[in-house]
Amino acid sequence: MAPDFFSFLGLPRKLSIDAADLEQRYRALSRQYHPDYFYNAPPAERRLSLERSSYLNDAYRTLRNPIARVEYLLRLEGFSAAAPKQASLSPALLEDVFALNEQLDEVRKLKAGGAAPEHWRPRLERARQPIETKRAAHERQVQELTTRWDASVDAGAGDTERREVLTALRERVLERNYINNLLAGIQRELEG
Repeated sequence: MAPDFFSFLGLPRKLSIDAADLEQRYRALSRQYHPDYFYNAPPAERRLSLERSSYLNDAYRTLRNPIARVEYLLRLEGFSAAAPKQASLSPALLEDVFALNEQLDEVRKLKAGGAAPEHWRPRLERARQPIETKRAAHERQVQELTTRWDASVDAGAGDTERREVLTALRERVLERNYINNLLAGIQRELEG
């Protein structure tokens, strides 16, 4: 079984990663595992180099993206980023979702009735603002939790503390995905 992406690249299982260091590690391993260097090798070695090169590319692609890195860490630690059955959105976010859906319905009615964009576009822009504000707050929370996770790794924190941070990270990621879907819905209406 292959090591996890972090250990494959020689990194601790932390969320703050120096991008230049990650790039350097990736390039060094690319030179070591690239299939071109195994052209004349026996078939088993060629196949192994392809597998390692593919795994390396997946690891690099995942770890260079901060949110993909969080989602990967959650999976590694047994905290799937998929919504658990008992999970629910915060009441404040639910209120925003309800208000936004009402506004989107009103805008759709205006558009269906032939209203000019200057009558419905400002409503969408106003509706976007609280959702954008919520997204920015979630990004800050994810960053704070990233810092907490890294500190817990450095301190060798116990399972309880680590689980607390991972649970909070999973909740922020779930809400973040929901918020991004809301914003995408607004964008579709603006473009449609």
